[in-house]
Amino acid sequence: MMKTWEKVLPMKQSFHRLASLFITGLLTFALISACARAVDRNAQSPETSKDCRVVQHIVGETCIPLDPKRIIVLGGDDTLGNLLALGMKPVAASSGWDAVESFPKHLQNQLEGVEYVGSTTQPSLEKILLLQPDLILSNHHMEAFNDQLSQIAPTVVVDSDHDPWKQQLLTLSKILDKEDIANRLIDNYQQRSDELKQALGDDRTNLVVSVATATQRFGIWAYGSKGPVGNVLDDVGVQRPPSQVGDFDYTERISLESLDAIDGDVLLLVSWRNESDNNAISEMQKSPLWQQLEVVRNDQVYTVSMDHWDTDHSIFGINALLDDLFEYLAN
Repeated sequence: MMKTWEKVLPMKQSFHRLASLFITGLLTFALISACARAVDRNAQSPETSKDCRVVQHIVGETCIPLDPKRIIVLGGDDTLGNLLALGMKPVAASSGWDAVESFPKHLQNQLEGVEYVGSTTQPSLEKILLLQPDLILSNHHMEAFNDQLSQIAPTVVVDSDHDPWKQQLLTLSKILDKEDIANRLIDNYQQRSDELKQALGDDRTNLVVSVATATQRFGIWAYGSKGPVGNVLDDVGVQRPPSQVGDFDYTERISLESLDAIDGDVLLLVSWRNESDNNAISEMQKSPLWQQLEVVRNDQVYTVSMDHWDTDHSIFGINALLDDLFEYLAN
């Protein structure tokens, strides 16, 4: 005789299949509807539209709402931080380069209620669609998704890698018509940078500051003059080790035999969130050659967070970076 649970099991499986088909159908219908709305929106001449304005970006032009209320940020932590600094809170954002639900720590107190919609390389189109955004801020890493995103909502592509950090902030502020706020934020940064210069005095011109780290993938590496880290240290007026001076963001795969390339008066050692990369730092520190570094012997190695030294170079990240320089150089 068939037991009761044996009768129920096929019914449950059928129900689950029907529920899955129903949800898939709803998402398909919603996407088709979004596409139809996008076609209508694109068919309308931007010059004649009264509820949007045309903005230029790196892949063309888009007519965006005059006062967007449901922004989704897929442009990385730089764009997310700058958006918050301009006084606009998104409904959702992506973060980092892997599928870890983790925003930079110095931004987290401002992100209550903000949905996580995947990594900057693998966004969840289903989540984005269901959130009904009225503006999507994407970046050049998302080029493969641009057509789909544009069918959901007006999509603006910003460059969060190649432009200097100040330019990133100014470009976003121009798109959102918030240039006055951006200029005030940059003026405040400049004032803080000048204060640090004064605190360090003339000695800063002889102070050699090295910034380095180690990871499983790239081995031992250091930060060059070109990127945001180099820009800020240049603004402050300190010196860099010769191996970290030049038109490059990073120098990778430094051998243990060449470890003196990261030596200096002060070494800012960037730590990571994942155990494997922090293990790479520990392995480097076990080497006798590490112990021979002058900066190690003088106890002038300070650990700083990847959140603002490597991941987020929005104005929030830049100010957090300045906070570290005040703490470890001026104090």
